[in-house]
Amino acid sequence: MKVVLNEKKFCKTHSTYELATNSYFCTMQRFFVQLAYDGTNYHGWQVQKNAHTVQAKVNAALSTALQEKTETLGCGRTDTGVHAKEFFAHFDCCENFNFQDLMHKLNCLLPKDIAVYSVFRVSSETNARFDAISRTYEYHIHQHKNPFLLNKSLLYFGKMDLKKMNEAARILLDYEDFSAFSKSRTQVKTNICKISRAKWEIARSDQFVFQITADRFLRGMVRAIVGTMIDISEGKISIEQFKKIIESKDRKKAGENVPACGLYLTHVKYHKEIVIRQQVANNQQPVWQQ
Repeated sequence: MKVVLNEKKFCKTHSTYELATNSYFCTMQRFFVQLAYDGTNYHGWQVQKNAHTVQAKVNAALSTALQEKTETLGCGRTDTGVHAKEFFAHFDCCENFNFQDLMHKLNCLLPKDIAVYSVFRVSSETNARFDAISRTYEYHIHQHKNPFLLNKSLLYFGKMDLKKMNEAARILLDYEDFSAFSKSRTQVKTNICKISRAKWEIARSDQFVFQITADRFLRGMVRAIVGTMIDISEGKISIEQFKKIIESKDRKKAGENVPACGLYLTHVKYHKEIVIRQQVANNQQPVWQQ
């Protein structure tokens, strides 16, 4: 299939393009960019009309740095106000560039609440979204007013019964259909998710963290799970009722979504084999390889 971009002919084979001019041939190469962001001021990751998004900022920075229109595809799409300590996106480019120089340019061009940690080349068929093996989210709660946690954690004064909440967390591993915790009218083909870890921990005397890892997540899933677990902690529902809520596959029976401010995407795992060449800030390996 032939497509024309900027009056230059490209031959498309899967995700690899060959740029043909009179005397110059260039094969499109695929790269991953590893970044982190504070989601407070953004309407999520994904580009939207008339909305301030992280992806739009990253696309603009890459386009300026590479001096050609460049678009990314992210490993997921975080909602409005959700943060990411680790996020990957891929982009295609046929130009050779110095990885460290590109990282420096991107960090200069991007706003202070978005940081690029590494850029590395991957195989041409690698997809940041579909090749992710697992994703890990954390939800943070604190119980005393702290100005330094504003928009970074949920201030919650209610009871935190970690024993009951961890009992509920273990139950999640026995199920795969999490329709009860998904936003309605989503365009996904299935609500099946394989959760491999779910646990509440005490970060400090008045700070709590819920960590959950799965192969995929539904829209609003983690915030709905946390909201329902808080209902368990407060004695509004029992562990048996929690099981019935999951089995009902009815979103209306689960608890309310907790606010986005406490939610972080913290880890995305890939197979090591996707990397062809890399250049990483501070000579460190990408976190997902560690």
